[in-house]
Amino acid sequence: MFNKDVKKAAYTFLAMREHSRHELQQKLHKKGFVNDDIEPVLDALAEQDIQNEYRFGECLFRTRVNKGFGWSYIAAELKQKGLANDIIAEVYQSQQIDWFMQAQQAYEKRFPDSEIADAKAKAQRIRFLQYRGFDFEQIAAVLNLD
Repeated sequence: MFNKDVKKAAYTFLAMREHSRHELQQKLHKKGFVNDDIEPVLDALAEQDIQNEYRFGECLFRTRVNKGFGWSYIAAELKQKGLANDIIAEVYQSQQIDWFMQAQQAYEKRFPDSEIADAKAKAQRIRFLQYRGFDFEQIAAVLNLD
C-alpha cells in the first residue's frame, strides 16, 4: 500500500517540526523518492491530521512574530512554503497581534539608541523595518514620520 521508506522519512521530518505538504514533498523528492510513492503517504498523513497546513501556518506565524517580523514578511514566507491563500488568511484572522507594537519592539531591539542623526540613518531604519515586513503606516508610527 505505502512505501514504508517514504512513510518513515515523512514521520522523521514531522517529528522534528511542523512541515507544509509542499515542504514535505520537496524533502522527500530530495531523498530520491518518486511522486507515485510520496502522494499516497502525504494524503494519509493529512487525513490522519499528522500533517496539517493550518497548524504549520500557525507555528511558523508564532515563530516569526517572536523573532520580530511583520505580517508582509510572514505572509510571503507562508506563500513560499506552499500554503494556500485561504489558509494564510485564516492564520492571519486567528491571531491577535498589535503590528504597531510589534514594529516598535523590533525597532527598539535593533536600534536601542533611538536618536536619528541624519537622512542616511533614517533611510537605514526604514529599510530595516521594510525588510522585516512592516507596512509604511507602521514604519511611520515608529519613526514619528509626518
